[in-house]
Amino acid sequence: MRILITGVAGFLGTNLAFRLLGEGQEVVGLDNLSTGLRSNAEFLSKNEKFTFIQHDMVDPLPKLGDFDLVYNLACPASPPKYQLDPIKTFRTSVWGVWNIIEYLKNSKTAMTPIVQASTSEVYGNPLVHPQIEGYFGNVNPIGIRSCYDEGKRAAETLLMDYHRMTKKSVKIIRIFNSYGPFMDKNDGRAVSNFIVQALNGQPISLYGNGKQTRSFCYVDDTVDGLIKMAMSRPEFTGPVNIGNPNEITLLELIDRLEKAMGKKLERKFLDLPKDDPTQRKPDIHLAKKELGWQPKVDLETGLAKTIAYFKALD
Repeated sequence: MRILITGVAGFLGTNLAFRLLGEGQEVVGLDNLSTGLRSNAEFLSKNEKFTFIQHDMVDPLPKLGDFDLVYNLACPASPPKYQLDPIKTFRTSVWGVWNIIEYLKNSKTAMTPIVQASTSEVYGNPLVHPQIEGYFGNVNPIGIRSCYDEGKRAAETLLMDYHRMTKKSVKIIRIFNSYGPFMDKNDGRAVSNFIVQALNGQPISLYGNGKQTRSFCYVDDTVDGLIKMAMSRPEFTGPVNIGNPNEITLLELIDRLEKAMGKKLERKFLDLPKDDPTQRKPDIHLAKKELGWQPKVDLETGLAKTIAYFKALD
């Protein structure tokens, strides 16, 4: 197949492109490199079936030819990154989808599926636990995180209206706290932050009391979910949760890192950011039923691989 990946130089885009290239697919990748890494694009460019184009998704897509499949991953996913320019973050989420839709109107491959990487952030600070796809969420629409939360929610709306009006294929997955190799060491998310600080001998920055929970899913499992969703039955649009239901506190995550790294890690407690969710845990029954998907990589294995990746960067 000939596949388009937007946000290809980001953490998830790089892992997805690497997997697809390994399967012999042709991949065209777009990224404006605002948060994606040029080094990731250069790594992928070693494969002759990969083409990289620097492009901002708020702008109409250039002429790229026809595609059999589109993965839309373009948008900063780390709170420190997406809050730097919240208006641009919202535009990237919504206009990015719009520009893909407009591009595919002129595609010879009329039914090209769009796989949308949405997020657990659409659930906000949830009042339902674990989070099921039918839960409408508890999002602060005017908060500092809303540029991302509401941007992704609006993108889902736009895609579903496009699907209902045209009958064309869209597939929405909601990703929960993915981690692994090719993360930016300055990404700002918990796993990368904690590992980089630990490797540098710095105290681990904990926001709040550290008792807020997350469900960390190793990137290989997340990529499996993306691919299985793309190959699912045509009429299945989702949304579907892709995440690891093994919920732990951030304090427990540090305990696991201490065990993996064989050393005691100092904690530094900081103020909890506004609207930071207190708990995250996906209900994955729909993913099991429709995709035959569930995570396979346990946290200890995933952390060991991620630690090794960051060590190799030094």
